[in-house]
Amino acid sequence: MDMKSSPLDGELPFYTPAGDEVALFEHAWRNRMPLLIKGPTGCGKTRFVAHMAARLGLPLTTVACHDDLTAADLVGRHLLGDGQTRWCDGPLTRAVREGGICYLDEIVEARKDTTVVLHPLADDRRMLPIERTGETLVAPPGFMLVISYNPGYQNFLKGLKPSTRQRFLALSFDFPAAAREEAILLGETGCTPQLARQLVSIGRSLRALKDVDLEEVASTRLLVYAATLIGDGMAPLAACRAALVEALTDEREVAAALMEVVGATFGK
Repeated sequence: MDMKSSPLDGELPFYTPAGDEVALFEHAWRNRMPLLIKGPTGCGKTRFVAHMAARLGLPLTTVACHDDLTAADLVGRHLLGDGQTRWCDGPLTRAVREGGICYLDEIVEARKDTTVVLHPLADDRRMLPIERTGETLVAPPGFMLVISYNPGYQNFLKGLKPSTRQRFLALSFDFPAAAREEAILLGETGCTPQLARQLVSIGRSLRALKDVDLEEVASTRLLVYAATLIGDGMAPLAACRAALVEALTDEREVAAALMEVVGATFGK
């Protein structure tokens, strides 16, 4: 459920800033403030957090939130083993004990009663009460809470409560401008500038389609996948079908329409 990385793992994860997000993150870190990052799927939210954790030399614990995520999954629970019951910390509790960044990805996917556990940790108290053990942990100076979500999925049933939102600084992400997206493809895949321009042009064209029913548009992540496949020798049309078209739709007519856009760049 959770993934932990260390700043000792290697170089900084590749990231090209869009504005002042790096400075805002550093201000939040220095002032012990939690951060909310919102933006569409695949626009770089998770990569940005990984980049900042490495930049600041902090361990990073990432939790991918889902419909069945409970407060116990985050905080911990008693487990039975070897004939006795023992307490097992959840990823949030471990991060509070040890310090570093705890990143809850797509927080609105978690059950609504789960986010309440974050409230005392996200305000000026910076505390995590553990009811089942009677402990109250105080977050060390080296702890930071970061959450993210995709506003495009928000609805009445899946939203972030105002009582939760207003505990966080907030930062909006969007898909990169063309020049920055080309730089991302170059930096991530080492593809040629021409291929980067072609794929970014396709991505922007797919995002601009008005008469095609898509739940999600082509993300920068998918463009990176396409560039990687092409760089590994796959034909551009086949790579774009696998990385972009089939990833975006199951409808044959919609897929055909998307392939028309791809074909306009790479030929049919």
